[in-house]
Amino acid sequence: MKKNTRRFAVVAGAAAAAFGLAVAPASAVPSTVWTVTPSGAYTATNSGNIVLTATIPMTCTTSGASGSMASTTGNPATVATINAINFGTAASPCTSVLGNVTTVAVTPWTVVAQDYTAATGVTKGYIGNVKANVTAGACKFTVTGKASATYTNSTGVLAVSSVSGELVVSSPVNCGTVVTTATKPIFKGNYAIKASNGSIPTIVGSNP
Repeated sequence: MKKNTRRFAVVAGAAAAAFGLAVAPASAVPSTVWTVTPSGAYTATNSGNIVLTATIPMTCTTSGASGSMASTTGNPATVATINAINFGTAASPCTSVLGNVTTVAVTPWTVVAQDYTAATGVTKGYIGNVKANVTAGACKFTVTGKASATYTNSTGVLAVSSVSGELVVSSPVNCGTVVTTATKPIFKGNYAIKASNGSIPTIVGSNP
């Protein structure tokens, strides 16, 4: 009798474990639903200087971008793509102590959302898939990686403020010891976002 009781306990325990495994995914926290209003095309214009620091600061007084935004689900989740972005113009080039700076972005880049605070209307995340070929005087190098950023619904400002280690340098040429593969670039600047209808887009994250 005791043997049968032990056998029943083992079988019951195994069944309970299997049932627990079966229901576990249903109890997981749902993915964040990101609602972008309006969705579709947008443009971005710098608000203040845009600065890329790779040992030395390279400053742009003019920068702009364009792409598309869309609602999505996930965390992290891509809420927008940057299909084109320019740094400086022929009339207003970016500058550094090494001379004028030319930065050619290899797009698309992504705008990735990770956290939303309803009280402030601020989404935290990062600019992903960053790649740009930079020329400062005779020095040439490539920057890749991501850059931390926030988006504020009330102002429509995408504030980019990368931290050390998010961006890396590769293929430096004629840069000496100023820019090397050990250099950790920093990308900072604010962009004012406008939807194609002229309104300020909003990004709202919720967990159903």
